[in-house]
This record gives sequence, C-alpha cells and structure tokens, in this order.
Amino acid sequence: MTLVKFNSDKPNNNLRAMVPTFGGVFDSIFTDSFFSGGDMALVPAVNICETADNFQVELAAPGLAKEDFRINLERGMMTVSVQKEDSNEDQGKNFTRKEFSYGSFNRTFTLPDSADHDAIHAKYIDGILRIEIAKLQEAKNVVRQISIS
Repeated sequence: MTLVKFNSDKPNNNLRAMVPTFGGVFDSIFTDSFFSGGDMALVPAVNICETADNFQVELAAPGLAKEDFRINLERGMMTVSVQKEDSNEDQGKNFTRKEFSYGSFNRTFTLPDSADHDAIHAKYIDGILRIEIAKLQEAKNVVRQISIS
C-alpha cells in the first residue's frame, strides 16, 4: 500500500509558504527548526501494517466523531477526508463573542492489486480511525504441511 504524497508547494495549506525564502542555510533553519512538521500538523499521523490476511491503516485523529469522516474508493485509490466546522458564541451584558473553527484534511492511499475492494471496514474508537482492507483469497499466504513419502 502506498501513501500518495501531497503537494507541499500549495501556499494555502502550507505553513512553510509563510516563511520568506532566503535560500540555502536560512531556508533549512526556518523550515526545519521553527516550522518543523508544519505539514504534518494539518494531517493526522498514519500507521500502515500488512498481515497475512489484510492491510490495516490507522489514523490518529482525536476530537472528531465517526460522522466527520468520509472514506472514498475510486480507481484503486482510497481517500480519507474530514471537513469539520464548529462555532462557539458567548453573550454577556454588553458584548457578543462568536468564534468559528474550521478543520479539514485528506489522506490518499494507493491500494495494492492484492486488496479486496469489496471488503473494507472502518471503525473510529478512542481517537483512532482503523481501516481494515482484506486481501484477495489468491493473494493470501497459504501454508500447508507437505508429507514425505
């Protein structure tokens, strides 16, 4: 299973784009020190594991609900996305404070040929989205004992 890399040249989703480019040494100091992991703050960390029977993908996304997630499969590509909008309003004697919060991300994975596209299951428990992708029967490792005559 392959994780599709996102384009880090997009200024609208990239904190590094806010750092002026000085070239060479300055570039690496600003982007690697102060904005280290800036791209990763926008998308959740992912663990991918392969077992004999399936592939397992885990995304760390605390603070969301299972209804916030969308998982789409198209042309062998599985995309996990979230778009969440919150609003908070306080009203006092002589004031009104209203705050909006928006958050979204997309992670796209290329499924291997051995993945069974009809047997994908997902659960969201304790801030972790777990996606299990079964392998096709012919792709599973078959172990059998061979008798010696």
